[in-house]
Amino acid sequence: MNAGRRGGSTGFRKVASAAAAVALVATTGACIFGPDRFDVQVADEAPASTVLAGKDPSRTAIALSAALFESADGAVVATEDSVDALAEVSSRSGLPLLIGTDQEVAAELERLGTKTVVTAEGTDVSSLADGLDVEEIDPADSEADLPEAGGDREPAPVSLFVDPELDDPAQAVARAEVEAAGGAVTEMPGGDPGRSSDAVAEAKDAIGGDPSSGVLAVGESFGPAEKWASTLQITLTAPELPGGGTSVFPGRRMIAAYGSPGIPSLGILGEQGVQESIDRVTQLAEDYSGLTDEPVVPAFEIITTLASSQPGADGDYSSELDPEMLREWVDAAGDAGVYVVLDLQPGSTDFLTQAKRYEDLLAEPHVGLALDAEWRLEPGQKHLEQIGSVSAEEVNETSRWLADLTSDHGLPQKALILHQFSSSMITDRQNLDTSRPELALTVHADGHGTPDSKLETWNALQKDLPEGIFMAWKNFYDEDTPTFAPEQTYEVEPRPWFVSYQ
Repeated sequence: MNAGRRGGSTGFRKVASAAAAVALVATTGACIFGPDRFDVQVADEAPASTVLAGKDPSRTAIALSAALFESADGAVVATEDSVDALAEVSSRSGLPLLIGTDQEVAAELERLGTKTVVTAEGTDVSSLADGLDVEEIDPADSEADLPEAGGDREPAPVSLFVDPELDDPAQAVARAEVEAAGGAVTEMPGGDPGRSSDAVAEAKDAIGGDPSSGVLAVGESFGPAEKWASTLQITLTAPELPGGGTSVFPGRRMIAAYGSPGIPSLGILGEQGVQESIDRVTQLAEDYSGLTDEPVVPAFEIITTLASSQPGADGDYSSELDPEMLREWVDAAGDAGVYVVLDLQPGSTDFLTQAKRYEDLLAEPHVGLALDAEWRLEPGQKHLEQIGSVSAEEVNETSRWLADLTSDHGLPQKALILHQFSSSMITDRQNLDTSRPELALTVHADGHGTPDSKLETWNALQKDLPEGIFMAWKNFYDEDTPTFAPEQTYEVEPRPWFVSYQ
């Protein structure tokens, strides 16, 4: 018997299994643990909303014990080998869960005022404190259906989001700890509360009225801790995107008609009026809808500033459409559930200068931005004499402005699409800033030709692609030989999130 165990009928006890241990709560008047026997006080103030780092179950357990429990004269102490079974014991019994026998665990037990430790049979916990009462259970029966323990106390004001797609053992520990404190646990696939309308509804129910407190998450898929409260706020208040949710990708895929109103030579968008264009792209999206699990949303990609062979009055070799002329298209698209991307061909000016011209349109929740580097000229260059290019620094300057605009207006995430068909078109691409959650950064493979040449471009653009960037594809009716059918398009690996038709 380890030091610190007490003999006798009220001291050290050995129970056959975790199931049997908790079952004593329901079947006898002398439960060995749980709030019927132990005095466990949960926190009555909600912790600040944050994302716990995950990866380390022991540190996660200590952090949550400190945040959720004021005191507990009984606690569950597990090792790496027994944590799976004992996590379930913790969640059902209402006792805090700790992992390991180091000084941090000992300090937390002292803070809690713990007198009795429940642990797996054969675990030496003598280093944690002198005089601890130790009650051992056999954790082998980890799949047993454990009944609820009794107890009469207010639950802790906390909700936990876990990502079922994330392989992180700290999530199971966090789930147990929060359930032990009486909090609620919500599964959030991909760590994204804005992925779909259903996810938004579940998140709103879990968040309540104040996203700054009481909402915890575990693991890297939920994003940085300092952005968590603002992510929750957007989920609560931002209008939803076409197709539902507040995150562009991966919550939906888009099929877009590309071109400029009234100019048929630039793409299919200019071949008919606004309502006819809505009908056409809606049918295109329907052609894809049975080929993927995600909702397929129709979209317009409108060439908003057009590369010009003449310098024009401002000398930038780019003709800018009047924002008020585009308003009809943007509003009609929004009413019809069609996403809009404003495409910039800036000539010799910079992308940010042109983007700011369309700030009012970009402040709409269903409007994103595309930067077409082919048409970004250096001084002295002319269109079609060379392929244009843009630096990662200029892209980042534009993306920061767009992300700030999105945040300042409380908007859902925006698509920021970068057109590219050769590596030279975006210099220092490895330096692209992908850290802003307000934006879904997307590289659009803009090449045309034979299937082999298009796939060669597609694969080349993915080499050394910064993490966190989505891929988009373009189908050409006239220049491709032949044009890919929807089934062929979605057989491309990885499956493109955005497909445009020109």
